[in-house]
Amino acid sequence: MILLTDTQHDRLLANGRDRDQDHIPVVKFFNPFGAGVWLATELDLDGDIMFGLADIGYPELGSWSLNELRSIRLPFGMGIERDLLFTGDFPISVWAEAAREAGSIRDAERLLYRSGRLSSGTSSDTETRRS
Repeated sequence: MILLTDTQHDRLLANGRDRDQDHIPVVKFFNPFGAGVWLATELDLDGDIMFGLADIGYPELGSWSLNELRSIRLPFGMGIERDLLFTGDFPISVWAEAAREAGSIRDAERLLYRSGRLSSGTSSDTETRRS
């Protein structure tokens, strides 16, 4: 799976240069077999270190390595996936608060969609892709 399109990569880099903002998540990564959801808002100039909301048992804001996400090997030869239909819709602070209250990013997303606060996203994956 291609984890970032060129457009997503460029937006994450631009957000990374403007760190003092409450950015809307650009991309959502997830483990299709269990725990692990990451909402990325920023990418360092090194092209590896991302910032956003991570949930591998408890949602918290922080940084992680894109290369490490790419290297994770799951059953049946699968890896971490990108949610093709994800739209951030709200600043990362709203996501963080909702995830902490709900107990996880996945539960927060369900609650936000049910409440009508999130739209049903469309994919921008027809754009040029970056692996």
